[in-house]
Amino acid sequence: MTAKASISRVGSAGGGLQAPSLDRLEEHGIVGAGGGGFPTAVKLKTTVSMVIANAAECEPLLHKDKELLHHHAEPFLRGMKMAMDLVGAREGVVGIKEKYHEIIAALEAQVPAGVRVQPLPDCYPAGDEFILVHMVTGRVIPPGGLPKDVDTVVSNVETLMNIALDKPVTHKYLTVAGAVETPVTLRVPIGITIGEVIEAAGGTTVEDFGVLIGGVMMAKPAASLDIPVTKTTGGIVVLPVEHALIRRHNAPWHHIAKIGRSACDQCRFCTEFCPRFLLGHPIEPHRAMQSLGFASGADTMVAGTLYCCECNLCTMFACPEDLDPKSVCVQSKPVARERGLTFKGTPESVTPHPMAEFRRVPMRRLMAKLGLGEFNNVGPLTEHTFAPRKVNVLLKQHAGAPAVPVVKSGDRVREGDLLAAMEKSKLGARIHASIDGVVTVNKDAIVIEA
Repeated sequence: MTAKASISRVGSAGGGLQAPSLDRLEEHGIVGAGGGGFPTAVKLKTTVSMVIANAAECEPLLHKDKELLHHHAEPFLRGMKMAMDLVGAREGVVGIKEKYHEIIAALEAQVPAGVRVQPLPDCYPAGDEFILVHMVTGRVIPPGGLPKDVDTVVSNVETLMNIALDKPVTHKYLTVAGAVETPVTLRVPIGITIGEVIEAAGGTTVEDFGVLIGGVMMAKPAASLDIPVTKTTGGIVVLPVEHALIRRHNAPWHHIAKIGRSACDQCRFCTEFCPRFLLGHPIEPHRAMQSLGFASGADTMVAGTLYCCECNLCTMFACPEDLDPKSVCVQSKPVARERGLTFKGTPESVTPHPMAEFRRVPMRRLMAKLGLGEFNNVGPLTEHTFAPRKVNVLLKQHAGAPAVPVVKSGDRVREGDLLAAMEKSKLGARIHASIDGVVTVNKDAIVIEA
């Protein structure tokens, strides 16, 4: 099936369907599916002139968003129009890597009135919403700001699909990649273990392996194969246990700080390649590295770090000494906030670096530097029937406070039933059952046994 054939035409009013209300989005527990998990109803409670669909998917080896556009463009485009209606936007933009020529051509032939496709360079981190907004509009979101500060809203492809589907979020699309028999994109029940998902990809191709949750650049190492899938899980990457990325993501802080203090030669490469520095933000990773050796106690690791977006480009690509400026910046953030080291300028004073366009890191070079060339860089969306004996649905899988259970141990639920809701006046998201079964309420999760 070609990309063109997989897309159905969408009318200018979201296929003739009325956009769900913000209350409806809240009721269904829709959050940002691209990583942060910010409640979508809260994000769309604004008025802007442009909605940008983030289909950049710049993490190596991940293919989920591209596969959804290929196979499920119709609900995506409906969700795009619905989001535009909710915020009063006149224009919608789909930001997608220019290398996906076939999908771009199919989308351009089918987008509804007011929506256009914006080809993006194949670089990292094009999917960072600050970078994406600048590429699409030429505007710079101020340090510590939000897309709405420059008259835009950014939403992930899967999030927009969920808006159009108009039902509780019970499943998640994700890519399983790396050292697995069949790299693939799957739709899985929320709360299923990552081990079960890896088995659905044919299992691992190496005996000793580590697992990264998310993309390899901003991943979290998995402590075990029993880690549950959440609403924000976009990728599961399996790598040999001796792979440099597994070692880097598992390095202890005392090791990072000691070597950084002794080996950093202040070359500034980490800063000169920092995407937020190149936007004009007050972030200088080399100053954080400097503070490791020239400060102590409460003064350590404070300078120039609060606005780090944690893309990891400084650590994984820029540093010639294989040090870890990103972790140093992350460690400094609480101290910087405590000291009030926030941006004191005006939005107008933030101007991009004149060389910013020429310091974009091509994905081809990043893949080579990360040692990922040996893995099959595909992830076709594939139907797979999951029948887990139980799922472990976390109460916090979104920005804000954990959800509060509305069921009790022993209750029987069906897929889509409400398990937990937000506490009044607190930021959060509702949680729903992903399978039929009997629940057990624990401190941090609700277990459903089929």
